[in-house]
This record gives sequence, structure tokens and C-alpha cells, in this order.
Amino acid sequence: MATTVETRKAKVNDVGLAKADYKGGPSTLCAGCGHNSISSQIVNAAYELSIRPHEIIKLSGIGCSSKSPAYFLGKSHGFNSLHGRMPSVATGALVANRSLKGIGVSGDGDTASIGMGQFVHLVRRNLPMVYVIENNGVYGLTKGQFSATADHEQTLKYAGTNPFMPVDLCMEALTANCGFVARSFAGDPKQVTELIKAAFSFDGTAVLDIISPCVTFNDRDESTKSYSWGREHQDPLHDVTYVPRYEEIQVDYEPGETTIVRLHDGSALMLKKLDEEYDPTDRSAAIQLLDEARANQVLATGLIYFNSDQASLQDSEQMIKRPLSELTPDELRPSQESLQEVLEGFK
Repeated sequence: MATTVETRKAKVNDVGLAKADYKGGPSTLCAGCGHNSISSQIVNAAYELSIRPHEIIKLSGIGCSSKSPAYFLGKSHGFNSLHGRMPSVATGALVANRSLKGIGVSGDGDTASIGMGQFVHLVRRNLPMVYVIENNGVYGLTKGQFSATADHEQTLKYAGTNPFMPVDLCMEALTANCGFVARSFAGDPKQVTELIKAAFSFDGTAVLDIISPCVTFNDRDESTKSYSWGREHQDPLHDVTYVPRYEEIQVDYEPGETTIVRLHDGSALMLKKLDEEYDPTDRSAAIQLLDEARANQVLATGLIYFNSDQASLQDSEQMIKRPLSELTPDELRPSQESLQEVLEGFK
């Protein structure tokens, strides 16, 4: 018996929307890129929380990661800003309209290099938004140079050996007194979804550092499809990169367990999911956890730190509950009496 349209009706959430209502355009990122998985989990989280898309503003800077907002929440407000400048745009948007839920997607270059100063000040002001860092350790749009989060002494075909220590963005967020700090792996969609849902529910800056391995820069020198071989053997007409197709890496393991994930280039990533006895409200323990994880080369994932007592930027600035963008010119303009009072104060 043929399936009827009625029996194939999409399941809807509490606000009457189907999951398809939260999707964006088709991805133009590399097949198997973890960024696509993160976009899917943002869709899942917003759908499961029954957030109306028009209540969200999505923001980004420049980089592979910053293309991601085009692939989720197509009916939301959005702004693709300059490299490293997304926090400034987010601050303006969410101060002008505090009724919006903000989600920013950035990369390790966009955040840890050119945008580090903006990132730190966004966190210390506690702007209420979800800040997702799609962290892959390279500049994916400019041929794979090391980013500030690349591992010390890591070697890449075209970038050489990295002589510098990596920047730990979770540690930077903790240092700036962030009240919600989490780390995850793009291949663990269940954990990513739950962390994004928790971040949406937090009244302040929620930083999610999500490790998302780059699958593009694995071409070998001897490959006829590599840039190095092409440059040595011919004068190419166009700058075109061959990107092989890879299967998306996914893992499923229990809290407290450690697992080793083999990446596309043959390297390994050791993951450890925080156990249920870990206390995310202990800031000293969070700092110790990150320090030990770095020393032991373990990627600890989960909610690292949580503090709900910090005032958000709107509250610390004593802003009214009504969004500024909804006020009329007469309501925004100071009265003649108040201006006169200010002038009298300078006499």
C-alpha cells in the first residue's frame, strides 16, 4: 500500500515547526568536514528547544567556519562580518535588540589570532550569546597554514613544522571569567547537540570549543592531484584544488571513558569524556583539568565550567527589558529638562 501524504507528515515541535524549517542552504564545504556536522547539531538543538528561527541572529567572521551559518537556520537574522570582528557586530546587535538569541560561529584563526582581543572583551562583558569555535588548527581558506591552536611541533606538507605552543581557547575563556565553557568533538553529535542546547539556555556568553578536523590538506607530494606536483610539472591555467571525499568521523562512548579516534591523515586523537562526578562549578578544578589534559595530550570533552551568577552585559548596564530597537524616537531622545540638568552640572 502506497504511503499517503497524511502518513508522511513531518513531526513538529512545540511551536509547530518541522526540523526542515531550521535548515539552511546546501553546504559548499568539503565532504566529510566536521563543520557540516556542527551545523546539523545547531539545527537539532534549535528544533528540540522549539526556538522560532526569527528569534535568532547568527553571526560570523571570515574562514571556512564562518561560512557555516549559511547552512543552518535559513529563516533567521544573519550577519557575516570582517575577519575577527564578529564580537563587535554581535555586541551591537544584541544590545540594540535583547529579545534576540545570538549564536556566533567562528574558527581558531578568526578567534585565536586576529580576533583574540575582540573575543576576550566579548567574554569579559558576558554578552548573552552562544559562541561556537570550529577548531581545526589550520587556515582552511588560505591553503592550510598553522593557526594559533595548532599543536607544538606539528608538521604539515606545505606549512613545515610549527615551533609555537598552542593557544587553549577554553583556558582563555576561563581567564576572562567566562561563565560557560565547554569542549567537544564534531564527531560526537549527541554531546555537541546537548552542549548547544545548554548554551542556548545560559544567560551570558557560552563558549563551545569544538574540535573539527580539516579533511582537505592531505594530498601528498607524489600525487598527480596535489598542488606541489602540478606546480613542478606544468603551468596550471587555474588555481583549482582537488579535495578527496572522506567519510565523516563519528564516535560514541560513555562519560568517564577515553577513546582514540583515527583521523583521515592517519594521525590519532585521544578523547576523554568528563565523568559524572566532575564538578563544572569548580573553576580551579576546570583550570587544572585543562592543564593536565594539555600535558597528557588528551582532549577532555564536556561542560568544563559553569557559573550562572555573573550578570549579563544588558543587566550590568542596567538596560530596560524592552529592546532598544523597538523604542520610538521620542522615547530615545532626552527631554529638554534632562539636557538642561546635564548642562547645569558643568557650571
